[in-house]
Amino acid sequence: MFWNFVATILCGLGAAGIAMGIRAATAKRAPRWLIPVFAGAGMLGYLVYGEYTWYDHKRSLLPDEAVVVDTEQEKLFFRPWTFVLPYVTAFSTVDVESISRDTADINIVRFTLYRFEQTVTDAVSHRVHLINCRSRELVPLAQDGSPRVDNMKVLTNNDPLFKVVCEA
Repeated sequence: MFWNFVATILCGLGAAGIAMGIRAATAKRAPRWLIPVFAGAGMLGYLVYGEYTWYDHKRSLLPDEAVVVDTEQEKLFFRPWTFVLPYVTAFSTVDVESISRDTADINIVRFTLYRFEQTVTDAVSHRVHLINCRSRELVPLAQDGSPRVDNMKVLTNNDPLFKVVCEA
C-alpha cells in the first residue's frame, strides 16, 4: 500500500511537470489551472491502471497448482468507468495439491478454496470445503472441522469449481 501511494504521488508530479512544460513551451500562455488538472488526471490514471491490472498481476504470482475457478466483477457508482468496462475485484482459486479423498465415500472430496479480494489492502482468505461429486453439494467446514450445512450450495455440472475438484 505504501508503494502504491508513492507511485500515485510520483505520477501526479510527473503529469504536473508535463503541464509545466506545456506552459513553458507556450511562453506561459497556457492557463495555470492546467497544472493541477494534469496532476489529478495523472494520479487518477495510475489508480485506474492499478485496478485493471490487479487481477493479472495477482494471478501471475500464484503457484502452478493454484487454479482460478471464479472471478467477480463489480459496477460501482463512484467509479463510473466500471459501467462501461468492469474489472475483476475478487477471484477464487483451488489448490489442486489440497484435493483429497480421505473419507469412506470416494465421492466426497476435501479441498481448500482461497479467495483474493481487491480492497485498500489486498485481502486473502481460505476455507476448507467438502464436495459430494455425485450430488454436486458444496459444504464449507467450520474451524473445528464440522460441516456447515447451513451454507451448503448445489453446483451446476459446468461450474469450474466442480470440474476442477471432481475431475482431478
